[in-house]
Amino acid sequence: MLAWLEEYEALLWSLTALSVFMFVATLIAMPLLIARLPADYFTRRPVRDWPTRHPAVHLLLVVAKNALGLVLLLAGLAMLVLPGQGLLTIFVAIMLLDFPRKRDLERWLIRRRPIFRAANWIRAKRHRPPLELPEAHREKRR
Repeated sequence: MLAWLEEYEALLWSLTALSVFMFVATLIAMPLLIARLPADYFTRRPVRDWPTRHPAVHLLLVVAKNALGLVLLLAGLAMLVLPGQGLLTIFVAIMLLDFPRKRDLERWLIRRRPIFRAANWIRAKRHRPPLELPEAHREKRR
């Protein structure tokens, strides 16, 4: 075991540095993103508010948003076993990604008590109104 640790010492230090970086980055970025959400984000219809742009610019923005979402998703999954805000990071990653039935998954996740309480605790610290919780029976009509 000791020989293996010595053989992969550089890799282990790199993974440790990456873990510390992701922990600090999520401590800074997640509260900012959650505080910027409108309080009615989960109860209103989704709005595509990106201005009309050249198709190439729009495609680049969509790809960049999804790439960031994928990176956050992988980091959040890693933070389930490493230090960091794994559930909140996964939640924000899902909000950035584009996939079918995403809205249903977002609403299902925000109704999970730990996520809802953590998000509203962060919003309260930033003097923002609490998130409105979507009603479960609305989801069944779809």
